Amino acid sequence: MKNSSPDGFRSHLIPVSVILIAIVAIWYVAAFFMNAPFQRDLDRRGNVTSTTIELIGKTMVQPKPVLPAPHQVAVNVFENTVMRSVTSSRSLIYHGWVTLSSTVVGFAFGTLLGILIAVGIVHVKALDRSLMPWIIASQTVPILAIAPMVVVVLGAINITGLVPKALISTYLSFFPVAVGMVKGLRSPELIQLDLMRTYNASASQTFWKLRVPASIPYLFTSMKVAIAASLVGAIVGELPTGAVAGIGSKLLAGSYYSQTIEIWAALIVGSLLAAALVAIIGLIGRLVDRSMGGRPA
Repeated sequence: MKNSSPDGFRSHLIPVSVILIAIVAIWYVAAFFMNAPFQRDLDRRGNVTSTTIELIGKTMVQPKPVLPAPHQVAVNVFENTVMRSVTSSRSLIYHGWVTLSSTVVGFAFGTLLGILIAVGIVHVKALDRSLMPWIIASQTVPILAIAPMVVVVLGAINITGLVPKALISTYLSFFPVAVGMVKGLRSPELIQLDLMRTYNASASQTFWKLRVPASIPYLFTSMKVAIAASLVGAIVGELPTGAVAGIGSKLLAGSYYSQTIEIWAALIVGSLLAAALVAIIGLIGRLVDRSMGGRPA
């Protein structure tokens, strides 16, 4: 059983903090080197001679830098979340909610589809031999190639808005669930299956009382991957639709007007949203495991 004491928490907090500080430090160094050529050109045109300290300071406050500094992104995220109404078209919370709605719908359908496929593969040998290779092959097609086709085809029959984005999310999220659930349903050992036969259990009883409980840990682990993939699908689905709301629309608008700070702020919000969704799935998984008699970690 894992250590859940304060000492155990600190043992995880310190490494994470060190890595985070290292990432921020590297980010600042990269921002300087990537923004310095443009700043030197500005100084040369303005006949300005800057010291090293002055040059570093200028590269950290450019309005449209090649790579914005962490504090510029943090200020933009704060202004567009805390300082704006959630109904404002400039609010990152508003855009995050639009993307989240497509993510959740696509994830729900992807999870259901993945479970159904896994059950079929485990119980029907023909599906195992014929369907699984096609499922694996489907994930080799780049989502950037599939998304425009989905949007165009559904748009031709007047299906727009949430449905195309949710469908793209479903496409990305069903695969990890299907693979994880197949492994989970097949995880019971041969001796356990023999014991069920000894008790004269039916196939249905074996499925619900042995295979399903054994597959729960695999299911929630794969769902963590699926929810993150679903979010990526929702964002990618917003790009070819010309959406006016959503994290994808913020990325498009930022690229059109070279607003790199806006782009990075949208990326950070998307990352935080993905982390929150994964954490929620993990919490639900622990609650389900505890309700089934598992020991708390």
